[in-house]
Amino acid sequence: MANWFIQASYFIVAVVFILGLKAMSSPVTARKGIVWAGYAMVAATVVTFFMPDLHNVGLMVLAIVSGGAVAWWSGKTVKMTDMPQMVAIYNGMGGGAAAAIAALEFARGEINDPVVATLAVLGALIGSVAFSGSCIAYAKLQGIMKNAFRLPNQNLVNIGLAVLTAVLGLAIIVADAPSSTLIVLFFVLALALGAILTSPIGGADMPVVISLLNAFTGLAVGFEGYVLGNPALIVAGIVVGASGTLLTQLMAKAMNRPITNVIFTPLSGGAAGGEGEAIEGTMKEFSALDAASVMRYASKVAIVPGYGMAVAGAQHKVWEMAQLLEEGGVEVVFAIHPVAGRMPGHMNVLLAEAGVPYDKIFDLEEINADFPQIDVALVIGANDVVNPVARTDKTSPIYGMPILNVDMAQNVIVVKRGKGAGYSGIENALFYKDNCRMLYGSAQEAIAQVITHVKALES
Repeated sequence: MANWFIQASYFIVAVVFILGLKAMSSPVTARKGIVWAGYAMVAATVVTFFMPDLHNVGLMVLAIVSGGAVAWWSGKTVKMTDMPQMVAIYNGMGGGAAAAIAALEFARGEINDPVVATLAVLGALIGSVAFSGSCIAYAKLQGIMKNAFRLPNQNLVNIGLAVLTAVLGLAIIVADAPSSTLIVLFFVLALALGAILTSPIGGADMPVVISLLNAFTGLAVGFEGYVLGNPALIVAGIVVGASGTLLTQLMAKAMNRPITNVIFTPLSGGAAGGEGEAIEGTMKEFSALDAASVMRYASKVAIVPGYGMAVAGAQHKVWEMAQLLEEGGVEVVFAIHPVAGRMPGHMNVLLAEAGVPYDKIFDLEEINADFPQIDVALVIGANDVVNPVARTDKTSPIYGMPILNVDMAQNVIVVKRGKGAGYSGIENALFYKDNCRMLYGSAQEAIAQVITHVKALES
């Protein structure tokens, strides 16, 4: 009876997981989907306590309470600008948990089936890579690791380390009772592989890496679910792995960079500077009054947010400005690039938090053809995703990456803290265009000044 109840509960949980993921595909229902998935996870955890012959219940409760408390506190206090690194480290915890399950099963020496052993090794390898790779991603996004670190002959080191780790994994599979030395060495190399793979990656590739590591975690959890004979883990892991893989492919396509290029020839932050053709012209500065005047008397304004808006926490001010312009008869829309920010959907989350209606937010494919008819494109803290050299300069590292065609608008205003290059280290030719003007300063302060002048123009 107990087993029937557990399996039926896991089936219902799996269905709710899938429905929750489906709901997350739309901004309108995303919050509902997250809540559903959260309740399903609670249910799956509670049902586990009904399993017969369960041991270490006290430790399980302690882990749930302590981990839940930390997650609740961090979820309540995390800043929106820090959300990407929070996603990265929590994703890493999932991969680490899957690897720890495999390590415990190996230590017990109770895996006799070669299929189960193979899946356990795969889950351990992928989970370890996801854990250490996510830790490196967190350190980069948090600013703890300032620069990309690339070894001499990096790709050969990657391949050699991957082959050696795979050989040790195969040795564990064929061994009747693998030694503790073999198991420890396998996990050390797997963790090192994740760290070394991720260390050179930065800049515009970071959203793709986060998505890829998320897919790794899902696969690892699915494999270890099979090892434990737990259907809920299997379904949840496969769903996360599949969706993460699809998202990674979409993100890579949005950058026109194969996933192999992201891993083996990454755009390291700052490393790309100096590549590409020389850019002619000069940057032309604008005042907040000038920007307010141009936008107030425009017919249509497209706002293009980037990480600079997130850092300044300016999304509420931006929406206040947009509402003022709309009250004056200006049509205002928001244009979002798939890899704007530091993780997939970063800008969408910020705008939703500020209360921007979903029907005013357009992605690259929806709005790109409209830019020649847009009077003003206001770029706030975005850089690489609006750089026209991606269309014109075959020597540029970002050549071929789809960009928002803001340079085709009648007027372009760029809010930027300084004259430095973007996160990838590539100089932006947009800033030197004849139709582009620079409004220097923090996005929060700059937009506040624009709002003041727009109000003055209304009076």
